[in-house]
Amino acid sequence: MKKYTHLFLLTGMLFSTVFSSCSDDFVETKPNYSIDSENYFNSKEDYDQALVAAYDVLQSTYVNVLLGEIASDNTLAGGESPTDVVGFQQVDDMIHTPVNSNLHDIWNWMFAGVQRTNYILEFKDKTDFEGKAQLLAETRFLRAYYHFELVKWFGGIPLKGDARFKLGDETKIPRSSVAEVYASIEADLTYAVANLAPTTTQKGRITKGAAQALLGKAYLYQNKFAPAASTLQALINSGPYSLVTDYNSIFEMAGENGAESVFEVQYTDIEGAGFGCLQCSEGNVAVGFSGVRGYEGPFFSSGFSFNIPTQESADAFQTGDKRKNIAILDINAWALANANYDNGNGIKFGKGNEDTGFFNRKYLPRKRSDGAQGDLNLTNPNNYRAIRYADVLLMAAEAYNRGAIDDGKAKEYLNLVRRRAFGDLNHDVNLTGASLTDVILNERRVELFGEGHRFFDLVRTGKAVGTIPGFKANKNELFPVPIEEIQFAGGNWAQNPGY
Repeated sequence: MKKYTHLFLLTGMLFSTVFSSCSDDFVETKPNYSIDSENYFNSKEDYDQALVAAYDVLQSTYVNVLLGEIASDNTLAGGESPTDVVGFQQVDDMIHTPVNSNLHDIWNWMFAGVQRTNYILEFKDKTDFEGKAQLLAETRFLRAYYHFELVKWFGGIPLKGDARFKLGDETKIPRSSVAEVYASIEADLTYAVANLAPTTTQKGRITKGAAQALLGKAYLYQNKFAPAASTLQALINSGPYSLVTDYNSIFEMAGENGAESVFEVQYTDIEGAGFGCLQCSEGNVAVGFSGVRGYEGPFFSSGFSFNIPTQESADAFQTGDKRKNIAILDINAWALANANYDNGNGIKFGKGNEDTGFFNRKYLPRKRSDGAQGDLNLTNPNNYRAIRYADVLLMAAEAYNRGAIDDGKAKEYLNLVRRRAFGDLNHDVNLTGASLTDVILNERRVELFGEGHRFFDLVRTGKAVGTIPGFKANKNELFPVPIEEIQFAGGNWAQNPGY
């Protein structure tokens, strides 16, 4: 992938990077370049290649996940020093401005995804072939996913229907309203639900269940509780998903694409990357960034000590909750438990900025084979579990409860998640109304800790003020549109309020 100057330079199709699951799980392909893109899409293979390129951008969402935690009350920026990745530090302190390269990365990379999907859809009628409806459904899911990321970070964005953005559009096409962006997302996902297969033989491919889950989530983010509940209930009724018994297994290599995975971003260590082009990595960059600084010991590998859990977030787990030690690594307790490592010398680790002794264990780098390729801090093969079945159950519970539809159903789904967490029925919840709402939202925090959802859950439920340090009402609900985009638009786009 290339680093783009701004979104309206995204006019060409880039096939130089292949979706990371490669020959094992997804599609085996060679780089394919078209000098004249208008003469592309003459065969099913051309469409397949374009779809691979559209999937590929999913890997760059590592920064969305990382910053989604850092922006919340769950974690601190960390790193080596207070000036290590300044953009992360600013978001952590809620002092970010339109001049922030990490926020600009999210804008650029998500619009790269939109551009690649729009390229397919612009030429959707050029060639017919068997399986075209499925391919277009996958494409529209991906566009909805990239649009969803953009709208929750930045609010209203420019839309151009089924066509690529071209130079000059930035001065003519306005930012659509948030409602208009969500209407586009809903239309894409409704089509995807109707045309996607419920299962797939290729790991990483989008399924009907993934489209149902994202559609239900889009409804929930708009407080459309009745359609959210019915959409998520249809997914729950249809299967084939279930809660796995061992919570820890979800986040290990053997648990990837398991029974609880509704939508999972695939990563590998096949190709390396450098700090000059992090989005070029086929690995999950957030994993190395979250690793323990200077670590030498069993099970884990070292990293850069970003995304540091706070003491308050560790205390959010109730006594007896088995998820705590899976979500959060207490490095000092781990050192005591491994005092005999290296012939009694114990493990070694350093301390970074804002050290609390805690690390995001779900996505810490694991030990890898001696033959692993690339920079071990940048090409970790840990998949990102973007939507888990537990998330679906908790979203359904929230929709039933906050929509005053059925607190009985809400408690049923909430308690399914809690029974796994505690291993008994003694922690079932029997509340109703607003009290039940508070428990559901707290359950989302501990169940999904470290997975990038917390900031947006607090914002959409109106609970960010007073919970996230430094959060200002009527400003920090959205992030600023990058200054370069405002300048390129030549006055066509207004900046988000407060920036």
